[in-house]
Amino acid sequence: MNLTAAAVMAVSYVALIAAHEVADYWLQTPCQAMTKGAGRAACARHVATLTATKVTALLTAFVVTGLPVRPLWWALGLGIDAGSHYWADRRSTLRRLAAWCGPGKAAFYDLGAPRPDQDDNAPATTGAALLDQAWHKGWLFLTVLILAGGAL
Repeated sequence: MNLTAAAVMAVSYVALIAAHEVADYWLQTPCQAMTKGAGRAACARHVATLTATKVTALLTAFVVTGLPVRPLWWALGLGIDAGSHYWADRRSTLRRLAAWCGPGKAAFYDLGAPRPDQDDNAPATTGAALLDQAWHKGWLFLTVLILAGGAL
């Protein structure tokens, strides 16, 4: 067992999940949140802020723990993570994936969304929001595996 790779994996996950939550909810601007589905520039700005936050969290955690920083592995892992985040946050892409998975998943995606006959104040915990976060966290796992691979 490679203890350095295990430590990189554990420290990376803690840093990335914390940075993800902060950047996806606290640092994302209202304009980005409301227009990233239809506006490529807003989505790109959100993902740039998100990625910068993740890099900052990783650097801080790696300096504190003394773990080795592997820039090429970080670029690969965080690049894949950024691309997957951008893809999902364009919204229609994730909705199409849910529909492709079957009518049950599409119905879950639409759960809690406002209907035309109601006001547009949907609850924060919609099927779309849950599937979005599950998507992001799945890709964070792949990112952590890539970072750990760089420690071998």
